[in-house]
Amino acid sequence: MDPLLKLLRENAAFRPDQLAKLLQLDESEIIARIREYEAKGTIVGYRTIINDEKIKHERVRAVIEVKITPEREGGFDHLASRIAKHSEVEACYLMSGSYDLLAIVEGKTLNEVASFVSGKLSTLQGVISTSTHFMLKPYKEHGVLLHRTEEEDKLQVTP
Repeated sequence: MDPLLKLLRENAAFRPDQLAKLLQLDESEIIARIREYEAKGTIVGYRTIINDEKIKHERVRAVIEVKITPEREGGFDHLASRIAKHSEVEACYLMSGSYDLLAIVEGKTLNEVASFVSGKLSTLQGVISTSTHFMLKPYKEHGVLLHRTEEEDKLQVTP
């Protein structure tokens, strides 16, 4: 992977001047490469990871396993795209194994998520079954630990 993309994946808040210094490149080259990646659709967005417990943001998240019937012309893609377009769906992945799609869904309440699954998701033509798992507490998101203690920050010393 391009070292520029790797740095942006780790921290999208890096400014071009910081990236230029880290990569020992000219800032104008960094800006041009980022614009090119955005134009080609390689970089499709930027995101900040927020620990919702720190801001008392109440939300309910669920991981939903979805079994579907692939379509003759479009395979899994058409139905996966339809599912992914719903505003409640934060992420949607094609999977191998005992189910076909993994959808991460978010709502304000447990009932809101359940209503989405029973009223919108499971009623789509081609959806065979769903299995919903509610997320209780996040510990790590996108490679970032959300709950750190002083002990974890200290270096381990072994004799």
